[in-house]
Amino acid sequence: MVTTDSFFGGPPEVHASAPGRVNLLGEHTDYNDGFMLPVATPQRTTVALARSNDDHFYFYSSTLDANVTFAPNGSAPAGFGSYIEGCIRLVEAEGVQVPPLRVWVSTDVPVGSGLSSSAALEVAMLRGLRQLLGFELDDVKLARLAQRAEIEYARVNCGIMDQMASSLADESNMLFIDARTLEHRLAPLPEGTEIIVIDSGVARKLAGSKYNERRAECGKPRASSVKALRDVQDPEAVEALPEPQRRRARHVVRENLRVLEAAEGVSAERFGELMNASHYSLRDDYEVSIPELDVLCELLRAQEGVLGARLTGAGFGGACVALCRAGHAQQAAAAALAAYNRDGRQGRILIPVPTE
Repeated sequence: MVTTDSFFGGPPEVHASAPGRVNLLGEHTDYNDGFMLPVATPQRTTVALARSNDDHFYFYSSTLDANVTFAPNGSAPAGFGSYIEGCIRLVEAEGVQVPPLRVWVSTDVPVGSGLSSSAALEVAMLRGLRQLLGFELDDVKLARLAQRAEIEYARVNCGIMDQMASSLADESNMLFIDARTLEHRLAPLPEGTEIIVIDSGVARKLAGSKYNERRAECGKPRASSVKALRDVQDPEAVEALPEPQRRRARHVVRENLRVLEAAEGVSAERFGELMNASHYSLRDDYEVSIPELDVLCELLRAQEGVLGARLTGAGFGGACVALCRAGHAQQAAAAALAAYNRDGRQGRILIPVPTE
């Protein structure tokens, strides 16, 4: 394993980091100009940066034990390097001269679990560039550049939620986001609650999933007078659409209503009900769940103190999130995981962070 000292030949010039995110409500709404309620994770991605001692870029991921090297007029291959290069090229496009760099990356945000390791990498990298080169970049614009890096260089046509959450959220509050206006505000979790996140053990590769297909399906039903599905406030208005557009649109419309209700402040019990309804909608109308996620959610709901559970992230694998009463998270998560892994599955608890 390459250490920072061996990679840089001494200490790096700067360190920067950014968290992953867990979305409590508002799944597949961001690219429909909708609303979301994520929170930051305790897991983070860290980058260390220094100017290169020659005319090449050098990237190293300690998590993957992988190197990327290319000349200033070259490009990074597909993989973690493309996210980093995207951040560099977009900063250059803003008029900032970026010298050849050495970039060392480490993360404990689990890859493929739906906690947005990609956004954490992008936001951490842009924070590192901002610190190293001393240019001005506010946290909202940083999130927008991070999103463009993922779309234009990693070729994932993502919405803005993940990057906004990684750039602006914290672990103690939900971050309400309006994807159209980028209005955002912190909102407290329901009183007396905490969250559980369990990785199903089924990896989700977003670029290879049906994410882009779902996004395209949401674009088809828009009438000329409707800019995006967020402008539809009555779920009955989409019932005349052909399948599968009817079910896709119904999920988005109802999911937006769930977020708006929760963001205004509801009881812990009601918030749990909204999470359950969200999962059923993602399973039946949006069809992005898989049997493992359904089983894991049911096991979480069966535990004492758990108020609701749903898949989190784009689906097709990844993790489930649950809301539970304060003081119950450790025991409820351990019991649900034990039952889930009994049939040979390989789930793991992500939040609360297991103690060694």
